[in-house]
Amino acid sequence: MNGHELRMGVCYDFRNPPDSGVSHRQLYDEVLEQVRWLDAIGADLVWFTEHHFVEDAYLPSWVPVAGAMAAVTERVRFGTDICLMPFNHPVRLAEDLAVLDNLSGGRVELGVGMGYAPHEFRGFGLPASRRVSLMNEGIEVLQHCFTGERFSYQGKRYQLEDVQITPSYVQEGGPPLWIAAMSEPGALRAAGYGTHFLPQGARAKSFDPWVAAVRAQGRTPSDHRVGIIRSVLVTDDKEADWPVVRAAERYRMRLYQRFFDESGEGFGDGDPVPQTWVVGDVDSCVAQLRTFIAEFGITDIVTMAVPPGLRAEQMAPSLERLFTEVAPRLKSV
Repeated sequence: MNGHELRMGVCYDFRNPPDSGVSHRQLYDEVLEQVRWLDAIGADLVWFTEHHFVEDAYLPSWVPVAGAMAAVTERVRFGTDICLMPFNHPVRLAEDLAVLDNLSGGRVELGVGMGYAPHEFRGFGLPASRRVSLMNEGIEVLQHCFTGERFSYQGKRYQLEDVQITPSYVQEGGPPLWIAAMSEPGALRAAGYGTHFLPQGARAKSFDPWVAAVRAQGRTPSDHRVGIIRSVLVTDDKEADWPVVRAAERYRMRLYQRFFDESGEGFGDGDPVPQTWVVGDVDSCVAQLRTFIAEFGITDIVTMAVPPGLRAEQMAPSLERLFTEVAPRLKSV
């Protein structure tokens, strides 16, 4: 079991299917109001995912959204699972995060990954072959930026002279940094840079290698936070409530399958780190989540708050029960 306090929250991708009948502005307004409410009823986290050039307006830019949400909340912390490092210049991102850290009163974190969808690299005019170097150097530059000290950096992709990020960060050492992985190289990257961890895909290729690498360095997995998107539907009538959400989830996952097919990558074979929906009444959800959290040392778990095509109000009953009934029981252990 991880020694860190359990945090629970929501995740948004702002995907808006063309036939939803809802304007993008209306969706953003509804989500902003939902986050204000979730902050008041006990949610700890608001995470975002990032993708580009997707037909249903998948969120391409999360920092301005987090800034708007920071203005209407008091306690939730903002993070990403994930921010695509190759498409973000690390110094520019560090500056955005410094501003957001000040706007939010030190409530921002950053989870990064290197991406895999070929159309995104084409859209940004970048060869996908550069993604590893852009990822690694981006992390290194961010870590320098987060110290608040002046630095220079000479790498293959970035050559920087006499850089110091202003304004200074509210959080000492800058925003907590997370690295996502769905392969062994990604898991070793997270362990090597000593960040918090966002495992995905086959357990044997992501989670287990990370655990082994951390232990080989003389540390323990519980020294780090481990986070995941695993959605929850709290309902006393699964037969009535689940089919609508399941249809939205199937729509959501088809995009990733398309990305996998185009890139030739995927989660791999073997037992996965579970990211399937947890569905049931309060007791059932508590039992399922308690087992999952204990097995993987999960410290941070978020649910997709508004699956594509659904409205914020449709998910409100489940979310209210998640944060007022399920979460308190999980945190009391």
